[in-house]
Amino acid sequence: MNPFSSGTRLRDMIRAIRACKTAAEERAVVRKECAAIRASINEDDQDYRHRNLAKLMFIQILGYPTHFGQMECLKLIASAGFPEKRIGYLGLMLLLDERQEVLMLVTNSLKQDLNHSNQYIVGLALCALGNICSAEMARDLSPEVERLLQFRDPNIRKKAALCSIRIIKKVPDLAENFINCAASLLKEKHHGVLITGVQLCADLCKVSSEALEYFRKKCTEGLVRTLRDIVNSPYSPEYDTSGITDPYLHIRLLKLLRILGQGDADASDRMTDILAQVATKTESNKNAGNAILYECVETIMSIEDDGGLRVLAINILGKFLSNRDNNIRYVALNMLMRATTLDAQAVQRHRATILDCVKDSDASIRKRALELLYLLVNENNVKPLIKELIEYLEVSDQEFKGDLTAKICSLVEKFSSEKIWYIDQMLKVLSEAGNFVKDEVWHALIFVISNASDLHGYTVRALYRAFLTSTEQETLVRVAVWCIGEYGDMLVNNVGMLDIEDPITVTECDAVDAVEVAIKRHTSDLTTKAMALIALLKLSSRFPSSSERIKGIIVQNKGNLVLELQQRSIEFNRILQKHQKIRSALVERMPVLDEATFSGRRAGSLPTAISTSSGAPSNLPNGIAKPATAPIPDLLDLSSDDVPAPSSSGGDFPQDLLGVDLSPTLAPSGAGKPPKASTDVLLDLLSIGTYLPVQTGSSAADILSSSQDDKALASLSSLSANATSPVNAAPMMDLLDGHGPGPQKPKENGQAYQSLVAYESSSLRVMFNFSKQPGSPQTTLIQATFTNLSSNVYNDFLFQAAVPKFLQLHLDPASSNTLPASGDGSITQNLKVTNSQHGKKLLVMRVRIAYKTNNKDVLEERQINNFPQNL
Repeated sequence: MNPFSSGTRLRDMIRAIRACKTAAEERAVVRKECAAIRASINEDDQDYRHRNLAKLMFIQILGYPTHFGQMECLKLIASAGFPEKRIGYLGLMLLLDERQEVLMLVTNSLKQDLNHSNQYIVGLALCALGNICSAEMARDLSPEVERLLQFRDPNIRKKAALCSIRIIKKVPDLAENFINCAASLLKEKHHGVLITGVQLCADLCKVSSEALEYFRKKCTEGLVRTLRDIVNSPYSPEYDTSGITDPYLHIRLLKLLRILGQGDADASDRMTDILAQVATKTESNKNAGNAILYECVETIMSIEDDGGLRVLAINILGKFLSNRDNNIRYVALNMLMRATTLDAQAVQRHRATILDCVKDSDASIRKRALELLYLLVNENNVKPLIKELIEYLEVSDQEFKGDLTAKICSLVEKFSSEKIWYIDQMLKVLSEAGNFVKDEVWHALIFVISNASDLHGYTVRALYRAFLTSTEQETLVRVAVWCIGEYGDMLVNNVGMLDIEDPITVTECDAVDAVEVAIKRHTSDLTTKAMALIALLKLSSRFPSSSERIKGIIVQNKGNLVLELQQRSIEFNRILQKHQKIRSALVERMPVLDEATFSGRRAGSLPTAISTSSGAPSNLPNGIAKPATAPIPDLLDLSSDDVPAPSSSGGDFPQDLLGVDLSPTLAPSGAGKPPKASTDVLLDLLSIGTYLPVQTGSSAADILSSSQDDKALASLSSLSANATSPVNAAPMMDLLDGHGPGPQKPKENGQAYQSLVAYESSSLRVMFNFSKQPGSPQTTLIQATFTNLSSNVYNDFLFQAAVPKFLQLHLDPASSNTLPASGDGSITQNLKVTNSQHGKKLLVMRVRIAYKTNNKDVLEERQINNFPQNL
């Protein structure tokens, strides 16, 4: 006989497939066997139909297509014998699903088998219907299933209950037909029928409020009685599992009681006694007992209770935390997190155990315990808990330090009542895990230090000590360098010594050495080195005797390959050489920033851009329009949107003196925000005016030339006079040399262009504002402003535009990719359009806007043809 003929036994085919050494051999065997089965199907071979279908099921399990055998399932189901029907129904459940159109043909066969005199055939039909029932089949066959819920055989009743669950999930409207039948199943003595009846009642409660009210009034007492009988039942070998009678039925009953008691005080009151009995009598030394206790705790937490049972439940969870099984401890931590909203005081009693879980070897338990502990911290226990967490931070794993550091910093900032305690704890964190501290955390620390005038000396000395022992922590080095630059004289002169401090002797050379170490560390990044250069410039004014040494350190970076550091070195060197008169005023200590301003700016409540007054702005000699009113600059939020991103040449150093964030690359990246001209921070404080950031494309060799040194200071030597006086009357003044090139005649104002609503729908508005570059009428600058008119936040916001060939389009990055809801903010994006046929053809543009809201992708398109004609 051909080994791959339709008469081959199933075991022989399986043996042939398993003997294949490669996937190609296996595919060849399967292909030959499928060909033989197809030939047998075409010949209508009834003798081997059941064997062919068995082979197809095995081939289906291996992942090969078997759709050509679906009709064989129906033929076997229509057979009279039980063996053929069994193979047919098994193939139906495996080879088909409810989406197959072929399934419609089997409805009549199922109806006949549900009314068959052989209970085993009825069981086959119920099993198949419960697995692949569609909505149409559910409507057609629900009367038969409902009738079988009262069948004499318990196995049929059990299968009918499971099939009913599938039917009400597919067609919830049929739920009311099963309410009375399901209630009668709750009185069953057979545990198999009872457990399926309980599950049917639970699903009915989820899809029908009418069923929920019916079971609350009619069945709660009976369920409580049934659960009590099971809890107090003697040993029964038929249902015993680890010494507990039918834990599966225990759990199903508790889940149904939870559904009935949630939101109903009367039903909850009727079940409190039995819940307390289950919680106290169930043994917790077996896994089955722990499963019952967990469900009991979850039920207690969900029903309406006065609090006594909740304390008992939380104590059970506390015992779970001492269990050796990690799974039990993990679910206990999850449940305790929910319990904190109900009874935080009871959870507080297990704080020590939870703290031990933070130090567990399992990563998932550590993380969940840390989240729970974070919820338990309050004003009364914050200090001992923070002390324990910081001590553990010293020995914790590297992969856990990030989460632990973030939680500690958040708690210290949230609950600190004294600035000195806040500073001490933050210094400990920086010393142990400074590389894991986020930027906004050390920005906030600098803000607190600058506002605590009576602690300046104490802080700079503490940072100096920490710096000497923990130079590998990048964030600690930054904060220490900043403080030494600001308060270096206090460090040397021991100003503001506190009683808790140990005396320390620091010379001017020691302070300069510390900053020099920060610059020369090979692990220091661009931001740290730039801050160190600023600190050296400030120390040159505070330590006149060390000025020459500081100058030598600064000059060493004059040939640095990083353009940012190179320009700073050149500019600072020029200040030290030729501008001694203004140096002390230029590097004065940072002014104290208003706390409300800083907090609001961190929360994003302050505007992120300075808008010019209406109409054509006045053109200052340096080409920057002076706003009517400039907000107070953020001196410490180093990554604030208000501070312009560094230019390709390193930006402007007066702002850098005040600690502007430095990008590690030459061009802005990350948030994709375009560089913006801004009011100079220092000069705005002095009410002097504005300046243009340095823009240079010269090579490094050109910058090293002496003539280029002067150009590097162009932004300082072309400052306008007092900003409060009219622009056209303000003479130019060189703040560094005391004289300048003299007043310049301001440029003529450009033509005003009317704004255009480029696109507007019920959810989004796009506004275009136009301007022209002087002497370039063919170039149009467009500022697009996007406003969200809906109540949902738009994420992953993306604007795209296309123009014809006679136009050239350049898009700058958008200011953000998140658009706040209800017009509570906007996104801006700059476009530059060059018209090669200016005066002959008008602007035309097609735009596409994509964003995500409520986890759905939205795409909007529009053709814009109504641009102003004077463009």
